[in-house]
Order: sequence, then C-alpha cells, then structure tokens
Amino acid sequence: MSNLSAPTSVSTPIVVPVSRAVMWLVGTAIVAFALYYFIGVDQGAYSIFGKDMHIHEFVHDARHFLGFPCH
Repeated sequence: MSNLSAPTSVSTPIVVPVSRAVMWLVGTAIVAFALYYFIGVDQGAYSIFGKDMHIHEFVHDARHFLGFPCH
C-alpha cells in the first residue's frame, strides 16, 4: 500500500508595517466615532441636507434597534 495524502498548503502571514497599522487603526477609530455620533448622539439638531431632512430621521429606526433612546 502506498501512503498517499492530500497536498497541504502552508499559509504565510501578512506582514504590515507598524506605521501603516497605526494609520488603519486611527482611520477606523475616526469612522467609528463619527458613526457613533450620528447614530447615537445626534438628536436632529444639525441639518446637512436642507431644513426638513436631518441625520436623525435617516437613522431613527436603527437608533431604537441598537438601544439608543431618542425621544
């Protein structure tokens, strides 16, 4: 009997320089804080699309789904 086995592949890790990793982490944190503000903190006081359309109205149902009170 021959000892046949399936070919195996060896994965190599991706090496990212520290400066690039810091850039990605800072960028991700900025986006996360912006999303947190617009979904969780903004109460519709700032209009960016005109007088009747507020960020609050776009994310109203998502706020309640995520547990943020808004009324």
